[in-house]
Amino acid sequence: CYEILKCCNHRSRSTQTEASALLYFFMRKNFEFNKQKSIVRSHLQLIKAVSQLIADAGIGGSRFQHSLAIINNFANGDKHMKNVNFPAEVKDLTKRIRTVLMATSQMKEHEKDPEMLVDLQYSLANSYASTPELRRTWLESMAKIHARNGDLSEAAMCYIHIAALIAEYLKRKGLFSMGWPAFLSITPNIK
Repeated sequence: CYEILKCCNHRSRSTQTEASALLYFFMRKNFEFNKQKSIVRSHLQLIKAVSQLIADAGIGGSRFQHSLAIINNFANGDKHMKNVNFPAEVKDLTKRIRTVLMATSQMKEHEKDPEMLVDLQYSLANSYASTPELRRTWLESMAKIHARNGDLSEAAMCYIHIAALIAEYLKRKGLFSMGWPAFLSITPNIK
């Protein structure tokens, strides 16, 4: 997903179209695999890749928006998928990607205002509260940005939150008894 999304941001229109078609095919196959119920795995993988790309390469311009429009057009024009919720799932996913990109754009506008930037980053990470895997990915992206800017204590806080998410997961699996409270001695913000 990561590499295909990079191609969706390529300057060549044909590369964008082919990458968009491949992503659409990926989503459609996931929908069929799930007995036409959802594209939850595609959704997870694509949002995770978008979050990683934002930190690593920076995406979201008009080329990428064009690729998202192509994917939506494929979904709306697919005659075999007209009577199922697949086009709505694709639309929801592309809307979610746009939301992440818009939030990132706002972050760039406020990069000179550390308090506003942190609020925006925190808000986006919290929007993933119901999906720990995505929250972990966004926290990793935040940590990279903080480390790149020399804000090592902020990067460390991101990594502590990641560790707490993993500890809570292990607790729910019965593999670790404490969960997130194990990190309270490091920071009360872990709650």
